Amino acid sequence: MPSAQSVISVLAPIAATAMFVRSMSYDLFPYVLNEYMSSKFYKFFRSFSSEFTIVIEEFRGFSRNQVFEAADIYLATKVTSSTHRVKLGKSESEKNVAITVDKDEEVFDSFQDILVKWKLISTEVKSSSRQSPGQHLRDLNATLRSEVRSYELSFHKKHKEKVLTVYLAHVLETSKAIKQETKGIKIRKAEYGGIWNSEDTNLDHPMTFENLAMDSNLKNEIIKDLETFKKGKHFYKRIGRAWKRGYLLYGPPGTGKSSLIAAIANYLNFDIYDLDLTELESNSDLKRLLLTLSSQSILVIEDIDCSIRLQNRNSEDDPDVNKEDKVTLSGLLNFIDGIWSCCGEERIIVFTTNHIEKLDPALLRPGRMDMHIHMSYCTISAFKQLAFNYLGILHHPIFIQIEELLKKTDITPAEIAGQLMKNTDPNISIRNLLRFLKKKVEAQGSAKTKVDVCSYENL
Repeated sequence: MPSAQSVISVLAPIAATAMFVRSMSYDLFPYVLNEYMSSKFYKFFRSFSSEFTIVIEEFRGFSRNQVFEAADIYLATKVTSSTHRVKLGKSESEKNVAITVDKDEEVFDSFQDILVKWKLISTEVKSSSRQSPGQHLRDLNATLRSEVRSYELSFHKKHKEKVLTVYLAHVLETSKAIKQETKGIKIRKAEYGGIWNSEDTNLDHPMTFENLAMDSNLKNEIIKDLETFKKGKHFYKRIGRAWKRGYLLYGPPGTGKSSLIAAIANYLNFDIYDLDLTELESNSDLKRLLLTLSSQSILVIEDIDCSIRLQNRNSEDDPDVNKEDKVTLSGLLNFIDGIWSCCGEERIIVFTTNHIEKLDPALLRPGRMDMHIHMSYCTISAFKQLAFNYLGILHHPIFIQIEELLKKTDITPAEIAGQLMKNTDPNISIRNLLRFLKKKVEAQGSAKTKVDVCSYENL
């Protein structure tokens, strides 16, 4: 084997000759010709490489590249002991600390029989007076950040088709599931002009189905319906219906309608859009809101019976109808299940009312409000949940008497909760509630007796 000194003595003149030729080429040949020759040499040597690379830039025009965002989320789950540098961060909208890959860091992933390599490329953007007019408009990334970022996804070129069709779809689906699981729930309200407010307002409501005071059978029925809806993407597509669900919550005030909405949002991890119809100027505003409504969201229209007087469809063309109504019944019906309702998927629409008898029958038919949920007065199962929530007890000898009294009086879960909050001692609190219920039964009995006497005297 030749010595290192002899090898160096042979290579040195060759390297010097190459440098001389390169220097002479820059002096003797035009810049364009040099660039052309360099590109030819690059293509020549690249033809012998088995590696294929996909470049995924952070922005596409004025919009963020969803594939880049998905890669950011997905690669956080692929960080191993071989990874040297990562970045950590957390915003108010996130539940946990987020991990992202640092620039020039390589992350390897194995999918089926494919080995891929991800690398984050970051290029510094230098401000220059020679920047062409309008260039800052074409490159939104350069104007918002001091760097232009992209991912390079490299793999053997024989897997090109599988990576493009199967692997990247896997990355998108996995990142979507991770994002849905870790994101915080937002609540937004409609603003003047038919737009949703852009402020990120977190919904930190603690209500869940575990602590919701509600009849246990009805609660289980709702959970089962939500589970069917959540897994129903292919079913809804097969039957030709928009992937949405409508719930009508009706019952007296204080029966837990708002708490149920919060429990549904926390169960599905869906954002809430709160719509007050009186804020809208026309049916066009209604359509505009629907088009900007995100998927995996809950649209809530509370007190539908009194928030706006919806005119009957047959009288909308009548010149004698009060023209102060801005949103018509037809507009609302088209909003719920017309052609515009198909613009988006995985949505839930919730109407609430204290007086279901005041609603137009067109709002109640199946397909618009799929499930009518009666939020009743407090039952024994709802009371036991409240007792556990506020007092931490599951059983008490007085529960039997309370159950009998609940059958004789109309009392809301909110009233029960108000009584249980007055004392944290379980024995004292339960006895105080018992006395309160007895007085309530007596008062309602006296009122009923007076009504019966008046009715008899009027005969």
